[in-house]
Amino acid sequence: MESILLKNKTIIITGAGGGLGAGIGRVCHREGANVVIADIRGDAAQALAQSLGANALAVTCNVASDEQLHQLVHTTVQTFGRIDGLVNNAGINFVKPFLETAPADWDKVISVDLRATFFLSQFVAQQMLQQTPRGGSIVNISSVHSLAALPGAGPYDAAKWGVVGLTKSIAVELAAQGVRVNAISPGLLNTQIWQDILNAAPDPKAVTDHWFGNIPIEREIEPEEIGELAVFLLSDRSSAITGANIFADGGMTSALTSKEPYAAKAIEGK
Repeated sequence: MESILLKNKTIIITGAGGGLGAGIGRVCHREGANVVIADIRGDAAQALAQSLGANALAVTCNVASDEQLHQLVHTTVQTFGRIDGLVNNAGINFVKPFLETAPADWDKVISVDLRATFFLSQFVAQQMLQQTPRGGSIVNISSVHSLAALPGAGPYDAAKWGVVGLTKSIAVELAAQGVRVNAISPGLLNTQIWQDILNAAPDPKAVTDHWFGNIPIEREIEPEEIGELAVFLLSDRSSAITGANIFADGGMTSALTSKEPYAAKAIEGK
């Protein structure tokens, strides 16, 4: 079957050298896109681009640098002629008690997870409005942290809530000009972060049981599953969707409490 969802579209994906970004990149490429793999780890970006083959370009980019963001946009246009989509995926995780978080911690997380999303979206949107035909789709990766929180994640939570806010703001401002902007809020992903959590635990099974007990589908989510949603939002099939924050979390944020570790009897109203 011919891939058609993103045929002839050019998509930039940040933080795509591994993990979630790589999964999104693979699905975009499968669906016919010219894929720009941007990552601060140039060797990782190059490895993924080479594995994808034709119509994949690796660009070394630190999203905390405005100069490198401008260069990313310039290189993409020079190579493929236009930009049809952007996935702001690059981000850093952060866990430290609130009372111990320093200004430098805050600045680092916000610069990568929020500020870069804002300004790369701006630079790309400017290009989208200059090209013919104009328009495009921007997808911002937020998190279930945009609805609820975990202890010690203050800057990260603030950034992810901020991503949703700027998504809605940009969406309503640019909608009439043909630029759509949406957010995806994933849950527990099968990426290196999850492996780090398991490796750091004295009992990995206890960690797995705890987390899966809080996720109705009882498993982690594969990066390519988020890629499928991202491709839909980047494609013309989602032409009426803008300003949305879609939770792809296996039902995590819909559950009132974790799964009961026992089998309860039925309760019937009388």
